[in-house]
Amino acid sequence: MKLSIIFPPLPFGWAPIAPPSLEYLAALTRRADPDIEIELISVSADPEAIDRLECDLAAISILTPTAVGGYQIAEKLRARGSKVVFGNMHASAMPEEAKSHGDAVVIGEAESVWPEVLRDFRAGQLKPFYRGEQIALDDLPTPLYGLLQGKRKHQFRIVNTSRGCPYNCTFCSVKPFYGPRIRFRPIDHVVRDVAAIPEKMYINGDENIWWTGKAQRAIDLFTALKGSSKRWMGFGSLGPVLSPMGSKMLNAARESGLLSLWVGWESISDEGLKAYAADSKIGVNRERAVKTLRDHGIDVSLFYMLGSREDSLDDFKRSVELADRLGVSMHPSLVVPYPGTKLREQYEPYIYKGLGWEYYNGAYALFEHPDPAMTPEVREEQFYESALEVLRLGRVLRHMKNVPLRSFPHAHILSLMSQIPVRHGMKIAYEKWKAERNIVAKKRQKA
Repeated sequence: MKLSIIFPPLPFGWAPIAPPSLEYLAALTRRADPDIEIELISVSADPEAIDRLECDLAAISILTPTAVGGYQIAEKLRARGSKVVFGNMHASAMPEEAKSHGDAVVIGEAESVWPEVLRDFRAGQLKPFYRGEQIALDDLPTPLYGLLQGKRKHQFRIVNTSRGCPYNCTFCSVKPFYGPRIRFRPIDHVVRDVAAIPEKMYINGDENIWWTGKAQRAIDLFTALKGSSKRWMGFGSLGPVLSPMGSKMLNAARESGLLSLWVGWESISDEGLKAYAADSKIGVNRERAVKTLRDHGIDVSLFYMLGSREDSLDDFKRSVELADRLGVSMHPSLVVPYPGTKLREQYEPYIYKGLGWEYYNGAYALFEHPDPAMTPEVREEQFYESALEVLRLGRVLRHMKNVPLRSFPHAHILSLMSQIPVRHGMKIAYEKWKAERNIVAKKRQKA
């Protein structure tokens, strides 16, 4: 029996990060049935792989912007006689839709049901749906790091140390998928997985590397990782940075190899932040928290969204001013109301139903705005104007002077390795947008 685990193509080109679901699901498979032949495919890294693929069972991991590509892959493989099972966030949010393109759907987390899926397939008795449980994380296998190959080398692999999120951000899929309770992995298991990564740098793929009220857990983890010679980057909220234990936590993180923190700035305006119910995650003084991070030798990159129903045209210009004022790199996106989120429920009456999931990639205006001046075309034009400015090559290179000197040269190299692909992807998105804007405009007019 041959199993192919597939991650569909990304919307705007290849990224140097190995999709974590591939090597981790391979490890779950190896544990459940060591006799299964496993092949991993990241289509962005090896676009021709699907054309030559022959397998008995294909497991396709789909996020919303990759769902259409995943469905197209499934159609090709099923025509060759392969069975297809879908999983990950989009399949869990839209299981009936996913099932219409495949043979089975794993809803939620895979650990509790994946062995059953494999047994049922061998018996010729695949069920249409498998509902995974939110289990304790004390017995997760180490991903089969290095098993994923391809024509392009993946320079970063991801380690996860927890699941779940207690915050109520309306735009986020993490809480609906992983639940509100934070579940931590044993620290020695995390250290084991970090040691298994073949590269010298890695990404902590948690929703948050430190949680409000859980600073000691973060300090314990960072202290345990201090013995590793590897350096890393991760996602973190700003609230804990200014907590009483914040400085101790940041020092421990820096000593463990943390070079760069990707921060969810979420909205340029405080009003937008409150509308997203994200203000409790961010804290009371966002700019001071960013300065504190940089004072501790940690580079900062802000992820933020533009064009919400609460945003104004001024917010696009203010994003460029913010980058200049804080001396940070910026990763912008237009707002995406993902299925299964509170934001989707709130925006449902205003969503352009003619735009399929392939447009849910952060590069298109997907809903009506109450301000007549904020037409979808204007929002997209303003988005690309501001995004291409904050990602302009001169700015990317100039940011090198703002990266904390105590992290030289690793943080400086990392900054370029993360910003250049984003800049390249944004340019691809812009050219595609220009070529298709009239087609997209017509699709918005459809009911």
